[in-house]
Amino acid sequence: MADVLYLDNAATTPVRPEVLEAMMPFLTRWFGNPSSHHTVGEAAADALADARARVARALGMRAGDVVFTSGGTEANNLAVKGIAIAATGRRHVVTTAIEHESILESVDHLRRIHGFDATMAAVTSTARVTPDAVADALRDDTALVSIGYANNEVGTVQDVAGIAAVARERGVPLHVDAVQAAGWLPLDTVGADAISIAGHKLGTPKGVGALAVRGRIPLEPLLHGGGQERGRRSGTEDVAGAVGLAVALELAESERLDDAARLAALRDAFTARVLSLVPSARMTGDPRHRLPATASFTFAGTSGEAVLLELERRGIVSSSGSACAAGSDEPSHVLLAMGVSPEVAQTAVRFTFPHKMQGSPDAIADAVAASVAAVSG
Repeated sequence: MADVLYLDNAATTPVRPEVLEAMMPFLTRWFGNPSSHHTVGEAAADALADARARVARALGMRAGDVVFTSGGTEANNLAVKGIAIAATGRRHVVTTAIEHESILESVDHLRRIHGFDATMAAVTSTARVTPDAVADALRDDTALVSIGYANNEVGTVQDVAGIAAVARERGVPLHVDAVQAAGWLPLDTVGADAISIAGHKLGTPKGVGALAVRGRIPLEPLLHGGGQERGRRSGTEDVAGAVGLAVALELAESERLDDAARLAALRDAFTARVLSLVPSARMTGDPRHRLPATASFTFAGTSGEAVLLELERRGIVSSSGSACAAGSDEPSHVLLAMGVSPEVAQTAVRFTFPHKMQGSPDAIADAVAASVAAVSG
């Protein structure tokens, strides 16, 4: 791993030392069940309460709004299904065709099992959904709008504040999937009624996330049992994971502004050089509204998988898009929704930089150009 430049940070990130250090006491000495009424359990309960308050503060929510989950997929499932099913008398949801699979599959579940209707708000060729598009999709019986803050494949950032204003005016709850946005964009000013995050995008071990839902919003649980998390998500809580998530969020917020500005400059230099060196290269996503550490391209006339293999041979690890869809022979649903042809969509490659970037943008771009040339024709 020492010789590999890892540029797939949208898929997952390494565990931060500060996070692991904060978690260790709750994996060793204070390992108790937070529902147990003895010294070891009460220490765990105190740590869980503290972590909940810290996560809530980072999200601009109240401590009682936070539900700890196993990650972003569970948080998104709980938001979409839980809010929609609990909205008595409303059987319509609004989302877009570019959302993460955990959103789209949850919406499909509502349609197939619970008889909901769903409207996909229109998206542009750069993967933007406007507040007007959301307004056009709303109905009197809309139970929920669910929009990703930043797209996981092409990095386009949405006008969540404008969308929140539209939803609020119509009295419809807004859920924002902020899994990719956390660490790069402000979370406490989103204005959503529910927001999802995943720890492993921020430097925690895989397996912890959170959904924050404002207290006035009814939420039907997906998991039933002992009534943990105020009855919204039964199951013994991962105290160490919750502590790690709180630390990771605070670190990300403290570093966010400096890192975002620095990485955006590196991203722009890298993008410009790739486009200048590779005639077939086309940037995907919005040129102005995009995550600072994401650069995604199509390379018409190649195979995206072949480019990735050639890059790895040269010591650079990246991806073709969502890790959740890795191994699929189908072209990206995000690119198809943006109007990219299936043939070109199969050539997509995504680079997502770490906060502490290693290597120069020019050298990486040169490797990309050499890899595309090696597999072309």
